[in-house]
Formats: sequence, structure tokens, C-alpha cells
Amino acid sequence: MSSMATSGIIFGCVFGGVLVGMLLRAVLPERHLSAESKDVVKLGMGLIATMSALVLSLLIASAKSSFDTQRSELAQLAANIVLLDRVLALYGPETKDGREMLRGIVAGAIDRIWPEDRSQVVQAQAEPTTAPEGLFQKIEQLSPKTETQRSLQAQASKMTMDMSQARWLLYAQRGSSIPVPFLVVLVFWLMMLFTSFSLFSPPNATVLVTLLVCALSVSGAIFLILELDRPFGGFIQISSAPLRDALARLGH
Repeated sequence: MSSMATSGIIFGCVFGGVLVGMLLRAVLPERHLSAESKDVVKLGMGLIATMSALVLSLLIASAKSSFDTQRSELAQLAANIVLLDRVLALYGPETKDGREMLRGIVAGAIDRIWPEDRSQVVQAQAEPTTAPEGLFQKIEQLSPKTETQRSLQAQASKMTMDMSQARWLLYAQRGSSIPVPFLVVLVFWLMMLFTSFSLFSPPNATVLVTLLVCALSVSGAIFLILELDRPFGGFIQISSAPLRDALARLGH
């Protein structure tokens, strides 16, 4: 389910709590809305509000940390790609095919993760190809003639495997870092809070609009969390600039 759809459902649940509170206010006997009852409800809702704030901050920190980690890994991968191309160039003309293969790997990765046709974005979640392993085999098949070439071959082999490891790590991190139970409990707490808000508020347009804006704000915050948790498939994406810049530098 998309972040927008999930946020819409959450908004419906939260604002539904507002409507439930207004309904309860209309049907509950007056003694249930006394000052003493309000004080008890306020104390309970204060506790829930504190827990909700803690969980919300935890989800934001988790999503932002996951987003920043994958962005840093992608930038490091782009840097290693350029460096690998330079190492192969220093080895000699025998690595021309390997350098062309490296360029094809990078171009293919860009097309899969950031396709021109947004309807194909699901391919970003596809299992990575084994092309880097093929590049590793091609490097291992080189026949170095000097000590310098042997050193460059060993370094290129190691960098190729590191690049493959980085790609698989990005693939392994594609899943959500937000525990679903956390999100469900948070939404339940928010529903209870908004129900209490409308339960003891006069049912007028000002209150209704205020609670509507608050519900939109809360669901918008959760929308941002969900977007940060999908760094390659949502509105807030990790930029392809590092890989595109690396691709432009290959072969020179």
C-alpha cells in the first residue's frame, strides 16, 4: 500500500475519533461530563499524549536514520565505482571490456531504481543482478605481467566484491524499518486523544475545523515517516545524482 493511501486511512481513523467524541457528548448523561470526570479524562489523555509523542519521535528517528544510512551507502558506492574505473584504467588496455561492463552495470542500476516510466518503479525492489560477480571473474582472468599490475588486479578484485556487497546491502535494507505494531498502537492512541478532545468541546465550526487541521497535521507527519522509509519508491527519494555523476566519469 502506498504512503498516501496509508496516511489517508490514518486520517480517517483519527478524524473518526473526533466524530465519535461528538456523538458521545450528545448521548452521554450530564453527570458523565462533570468537572471531576473531565479531570480524570485529562489525566489519562495526558499520559497517552506523552506516550504518543515518544512513539512518534521514535518512528521519525528510525525512518530518518534508515534514509540517511542508505543515502550514505549509495554515495560511497558511487565513489567506489569511479575509483574502480580508475584502477582498471591504470592496469592497461586489457581492462577495456571490464570497464565497459562496469559502465553497463551502473547504467542498468540507474534504469532499474530511477526508471523514466514511473509505473516501472517496482523494479527498484527487484533482486540485484549478478553482473558485478561477472565483472569480478573478468578481472580475475587478467594475466598481470608486472608487480604493479598484480597489485592493481588484487585491488580491483577487492573493490568489485565490496561494490557487490554494498549493492546486496542496499537490497537487504529495502524493507520497512517501521514496526507495524508501533504504527497501529500509535494510531489507536491518536484516536483516543481526538475522541477526548471533541468529547469535552462545544460542537461548533471552530472546534471542528481546528480538530480537522490537527488530524491532517498528524496524518501528514506519519506520511513523511512512511515516505522516508521508502527512499527509492516514494515522493521523497534518494537522489540519483551520485550514480549519474559516477556514470558520466566512467571511461575517461
